[in-house]
Amino acid sequence: MSEPEDNWQDLIAVADLEPNDATPVDHGKRALAVFDTTDGITVSDARCPHAGADLCDGYFDGTHIECPLHQGLFDARTGAACAAPATRPLRMITSRVVDGMVQIRI
Repeated sequence: MSEPEDNWQDLIAVADLEPNDATPVDHGKRALAVFDTTDGITVSDARCPHAGADLCDGYFDGTHIECPLHQGLFDARTGAACAAPATRPLRMITSRVVDGMVQIRI
């Protein structure tokens, strides 16, 4: 069963993203990270699940984001924790690109 179209909200224009990088976006009171990965655009919570650092300040290689605080590593495409001290995955947000806008499902 498909989701109703009104469950999607515009988040940011693709043109406003940092190319091949992580872009911080506030959505209400929630801090999100929009990743321009080698496989397309993905969205996650911006805070590291290990200690709460802003992942958008970390090193991004096109597929993985490294936490700037303790160097935990996450797959920005899936959210998987890939290196200690990160053990919990990133919370990924269902997203899509429509007419040049990154949208998230709410």
